[in-house]
Amino acid sequence: MTASLDALDPVRAELLRAARSSADAVLERARAEAEETLRTARGTAAEVRARARARGEADGAAGAAQERVRALQDAWALELVTRSEVYAELRTAVRAGVRRALAEGGATTGRLTKTAQALLGSRARVTSVAEGGVTAEVPGRRLDLSADALADRALERLGARAERLWRPP
Repeated sequence: MTASLDALDPVRAELLRAARSSADAVLERARAEAEETLRTARGTAAEVRARARARGEADGAAGAAQERVRALQDAWALELVTRSEVYAELRTAVRAGVRRALAEGGATTGRLTKTAQALLGSRARVTSVAEGGVTAEVPGRRLDLSADALADRALERLGARAERLWRPP
């Protein structure tokens, strides 16, 4: 029986060599496939990173643009509030100046009365205003020549020239 076992040694050796060769081939294909899978995965990861970076940059740019718009809007709102406050202070000062001028010039009330009657007619009912100036009325019409109204009209006549108030000196 040992002789028959020895006779099978070459067959066994050939089967073992064929199995090893087949295993080596399978292992080589597995390595090649693994390398290809890794190469594909790395390429896909690089594309995903590039897209994510581009999206992040776009989102960041959009966010920055929104923040700039918000900052400009906030600055404009603050400027408008400041302009309003400055204009209100100017209006108060002009009104006070007109009141003072009317209080100091006694003839001014007489001139305002004549102006009211010239505009509304001699039958206009003219009333002195405590802060200075007069108001006048006829049926269907009213004229306000009070200190505050005169000051407000003077400021309104500034019109677009009032923009010079907001320019730097």
